[in-house]
Amino acid sequence: MDNFPIVDTHVHLWHPKQLRYPWLKQVPALNRPYLLDDYSAAHENLEIESIVFVQCDTHPDDGLKEAAWVTSLVAAEPRIRGIVAWAPLEEGEKVAPFVEKLAEEHLVKGIRRLIQGESVDFCIQPKFVDGVKTLARYGLSFDICIFHPQLANAIRLVEQCPHVQFILDHIGKPDIKNQLFEPWKQELKTLAEFPNVYCKLSGLVTEADHESWTPADLQPFIDHVITCFGFDRVIYGSDWPVSTLASEYKQWVHTLQVAVAGCTDEELNKLFHDNAERFYRLK
Repeated sequence: MDNFPIVDTHVHLWHPKQLRYPWLKQVPALNRPYLLDDYSAAHENLEIESIVFVQCDTHPDDGLKEAAWVTSLVAAEPRIRGIVAWAPLEEGEKVAPFVEKLAEEHLVKGIRRLIQGESVDFCIQPKFVDGVKTLARYGLSFDICIFHPQLANAIRLVEQCPHVQFILDHIGKPDIKNQLFEPWKQELKTLAEFPNVYCKLSGLVTEADHESWTPADLQPFIDHVITCFGFDRVIYGSDWPVSTLASEYKQWVHTLQVAVAGCTDEELNKLFHDNAERFYRLK
């Protein structure tokens, strides 16, 4: 496996003694602190040049505290170059002061309000759409985190927010375990037609069979993402430590590198480095 500079755009860190994460009680394998030392041990000798922290679905009252906590870690880990923070976008225009406060921190590059656990029509409710629209005012992007049945309405959300930069986390969480391609395949193609949408190649292993997935299971999904978005709008992410449910860190990097083995060095660099710097404005 070649070693080259990587921007990891999807790193989670959590400390249950510092902040509250109600969902961790349902996932015993992850219900412990995952901190910077754990991350460094996971990627071993890979050249991780920069890190984008992505919010970890804390208790809503801890949303601002989480961004402040991660900011406090930068002194010890200067590779943290960006934060995708949480905000209650379902409040519509009323969320603006909350977002404005987050935007005052230069590390905050975007917002993620998880959609995956909500109803299918959650992301097209007028107040939520209005909340997402406020992000353009502060130059912040939006990470779309959904399960594949919600992809059709994610497209409708994007349609209504032409001035917001979007990135689809985990390629929309298709059912890789059961090799279910439609309607995800056609809907992803439709989403890719919007020039303000990127796609994060992350989280695939946890949508496959955790115990017995193979690279061949992932290949057609990776191929379709690249066919739709091209190498100019795909971005690598580890989804660590959630990914540890199904894969070691280096295993996922190697799997993705092999999956795109036919690409040029320039395209590989875009996927693992340059596109991330551009999308999340890390320079």
